[in-house]
Amino acid sequence: MAKNSTIFVCSNCQFKSPRWQGKCPECGEWNTLEEKHELAGSRKSFGAAPAFVDLSGIDLAFSSRIKSEIGEFDEVLGGGLVPGSLVLLGGDPGIGKSTLALQVAANLNPEDVLYVSGEESAAQIKLRSSRLKAAGALRVLAETGLEAVLAAVEAHKPKLAIIDSIQTMYSEQASGVAGGVAQVTFAVQQIMHVAKTAHITFLIIGHVTKEGYLAGPKTLEHMVDTVLYLEGERFATYRILRCVKNRFGTTNEVGVFEMLSQGLAEVKNPSQLFLGEDAIQASGNAVTSVMEGSRALLLEIQALTSASSFGYPKRTTAGFDNNRLQLLCAILSKRAGLNLSNQDIYVNVVGGIKIDEPAADLAVSLAIVSSIKDSILESTVAIGELGLSGEVRFVPNLEKRIKEAEKLGFKQIICPRAKISSKSKVKVLQIRTLQEALRFV
Repeated sequence: MAKNSTIFVCSNCQFKSPRWQGKCPECGEWNTLEEKHELAGSRKSFGAAPAFVDLSGIDLAFSSRIKSEIGEFDEVLGGGLVPGSLVLLGGDPGIGKSTLALQVAANLNPEDVLYVSGEESAAQIKLRSSRLKAAGALRVLAETGLEAVLAAVEAHKPKLAIIDSIQTMYSEQASGVAGGVAQVTFAVQQIMHVAKTAHITFLIIGHVTKEGYLAGPKTLEHMVDTVLYLEGERFATYRILRCVKNRFGTTNEVGVFEMLSQGLAEVKNPSQLFLGEDAIQASGNAVTSVMEGSRALLLEIQALTSASSFGYPKRTTAGFDNNRLQLLCAILSKRAGLNLSNQDIYVNVVGGIKIDEPAADLAVSLAIVSSIKDSILESTVAIGELGLSGEVRFVPNLEKRIKEAEKLGFKQIICPRAKISSKSKVKVLQIRTLQEALRFV
């Protein structure tokens, strides 16, 4: 015979406990366990089986991608927005998430877009759209109630619905406060149901934590179809749109934008923009090629060395990992015989871009040597990872990096030894060790 059982459910993370506790053992919040009653009994039948669908009989003619007319944005998505998909866009505060979403909405037919904002009023959105020179006929809904938003979406049936942001949506059917784990999870579940049944595309903007991850449960990223991150230094002008998950395309594409007063502008040739047209020839400058997704970017690395005034020399970086710089200094001291114990070293990546891959090791090392020896590296691109024994290791996509350097007019490339199938007009110097690179320059 069925009987009632009492459990305690956390209003923040939905953790279930057989007894009350002051602190939730799952999320660590205090006084969030609430008493609930469940009806325990025998398992019931599953009911009638739903009809299945034969994939061979599905017509994809109506499922053409939605083009935003922003080339970099469409390329990252794999050719445009897929109808009925959920796209999650995250990024730091002030990085340009709402600006990008508003520009995407402005490029489409006003009848096909519904812009939902829980953070701004309609008048504020109008003010921002005027600054961005966006279309004034955009349909806007300033609402935080989840049921009201989904009712408006089902009534108007737009091709694209933009939710800015998911942390502001609130429903009485879910526990916790707006932006909490329970509210965000429930909101995305309801949005996903509407997207798949009504074949409506949703672009959802999400907040990030101070560590740079999307706020809310990790299941949020599992539930959506595509996850995009808008990255870059807040007070720099360049932004990188990176795809970390895409069920309908590759995750190897990135888009580069420049933040202007009129909004985000596409950067067609980012390498030329980062290097500049009239770069000053000075010691301590080196150029390297890094991969951003499937795109090769040429970046300028600057190094400055000066005699240390204290016993412990400084190692300061901007856009490059400080621990990696310490490692490269040790390799230069041990394998190249340079005395860096009395030198302060400063390394900067021009353009506000952060370098994560080790292919820039050789360029950083040569820039440091160039600054110490007061010599200039003219029209040279350095590519390669340094090992602890001073060897220059292979890096992937070497031919793509060489072609990018050739396109921008560089005359010499220093890189690790590898088989290069295509002939290049630039002089390719293949080396094995750091000492060989120092002899070349």
